[in-house]
Amino acid sequence: MIASNLKRPVTSAWLRRYGSRLDASTFISGTVEAQIALQQCNAAKVPLHSLTNGNYAGIYHAGRFGRVWVKDPEYGVPFIGSSAILQADLTSLPLISKEQVENNDRMLVRAGMTLITRSGTTGRTVYARPDFDGLASSEHIIKVVPDESRVPPGYLFAYLSSCYGNALVTSGTYGAIIQHIEPQHIADLPVPRLGDLVEGEAHRLVQTAADLRTQASALFAEAIRRYEKTTALRTLKRRSPYSFSISSAASSVLANRMDAAFSSRYHQEAREAVKASANGARRLAEYVERVFEPTRLKRVKIDSKEHGVPFFGTSALLWADPQPNYRIPRNETAKPYIVNESTVLVPRSGQKGGIIGTAVLPYGDVIGGAVSEHAIRVICSDEVLSGFVYIGLSLETSVRQLKARPYGSSIPSLSESHLESVLLPDVKAPILEEIGLMGAKVARLRDAAIKAERDAIALVERSIAD
Repeated sequence: MIASNLKRPVTSAWLRRYGSRLDASTFISGTVEAQIALQQCNAAKVPLHSLTNGNYAGIYHAGRFGRVWVKDPEYGVPFIGSSAILQADLTSLPLISKEQVENNDRMLVRAGMTLITRSGTTGRTVYARPDFDGLASSEHIIKVVPDESRVPPGYLFAYLSSCYGNALVTSGTYGAIIQHIEPQHIADLPVPRLGDLVEGEAHRLVQTAADLRTQASALFAEAIRRYEKTTALRTLKRRSPYSFSISSAASSVLANRMDAAFSSRYHQEAREAVKASANGARRLAEYVERVFEPTRLKRVKIDSKEHGVPFFGTSALLWADPQPNYRIPRNETAKPYIVNESTVLVPRSGQKGGIIGTAVLPYGDVIGGAVSEHAIRVICSDEVLSGFVYIGLSLETSVRQLKARPYGSSIPSLSESHLESVLLPDVKAPILEEIGLMGAKVARLRDAAIKAERDAIALVERSIAD
């Protein structure tokens, strides 16, 4: 946390403005500067609630409720929490009871809303793209429902995501251990009206980003279907790695692995399905140049963009717009951790129900950035092959193999050999190239979406500063 500017001390007027709050976070550097910048901006300002659908009622969260989980999509609705809204891929969301959602329509997400995380890491903003429409959300997400007759939805999101709007949003947090924001804390937040030209262009860019991300998700799903269809691979339902089953194992298997997960039906079904595919099975190692895990890296954090390289943890790799944890020196030590478009990343540690074993093809700032040693690298000969491997490791048969193989009790871990021995349905050119191009395009679409969204936010920030 950055201390408030000592040359601009807190005054009694500021205390009154912020409801007599005495916590330092309300007055940290950034919030006050945002207020001053908005005051100096010549544009008219209106309270946030006046631009929402239903005035004050247009800013709300779902409220606390007990969750009833289901397994069958016929009876469930995909459910997102405050972490899941950041994800690029929404195919693995858990299902909450459809009846429960029908009884609380405040849980529903609609395209065009601005979603704001309200507890834990507060103030993260996400624009509800078309593939968000109809999802259910937790009480940890504030929904801002724009009145499109008053404000373009994309502009409102861009402003709330800007350095000015976001500073004001987070200034309303409270709580010592788990911080929170409530709808009433942001209802009167000032929104500058920057004119039809700026607001319209910001909305166009944000909506373009949303459409690109939705297109990427649809292409990702189509690439998986194409892979399964061309190899006659049996489609397996997505299941929890903790699913109960009864199976037997040969003594030769027990000589190496005695844990139940490795010999479970969850794992065996995946291997059997791949072996029964049209051309049989092929190990991942036979497709790629190298699979390796970097050694542990001593983190030296720096602020310089010129001399630093962004450093990413594994959780951020799955975000729609990956954000680095910090920067490390751009030197020889950092080189083994820098990734490019021909590298597929697979998180190697974590809980089996989490990100472990989830393949990622880099995009955004991850390309050319450094990634934690907690991601195993799959080095491919070119972008087409990396796109193919990305899709291949995203098949349910591959996911099951990767989720069943980690070892360790508290924090399970994958090794290089676990990844190298993953069985994929054998595919030859030109089908391999077709699927690879689709996978590579998914990453390019996500990359283009990041650029469009950032351009929108930058446009709003420049207009306020000018």
